Amino acid sequence: MPALSPARRTDGRRRRRRIALAAARLRAAIRSRRWLDIAYRLTVTVIGALVVVVGLILVPLPGPGWLIVFFGLAILGSEFHWARRLLGWARQTVARVAESWRRRREASRATAQARPVPQQ
Repeated sequence: MPALSPARRTDGRRRRRRIALAAARLRAAIRSRRWLDIAYRLTVTVIGALVVVVGLILVPLPGPGWLIVFFGLAILGSEFHWARRLLGWARQTVARVAESWRRRREASRATAQARPVPQQ
């Protein structure tokens, strides 16, 4: 994949900054009206919980079950600190497990390469 030119990288950063500022302004406007804030938080809670439940149902099936669970936690984390903390813990745990699995796989490959091939 070719590297982006500095001008295109800067344009992308500006665009993301504008979107983030617009989202912050929208969220501030929602927070200023109590009934709208309650409706927003309730909607985020229902959608996030629904996505988490669907992900948990899909975990034993082949497919992206855990990915969907993490996506639901990210949705909930947009409004709730406990969900952000849980998502952070889950990310760290997944990273530790992946690193452990990677080390174990490399060790087994090294062991397999070191074994002499039986002569017949």
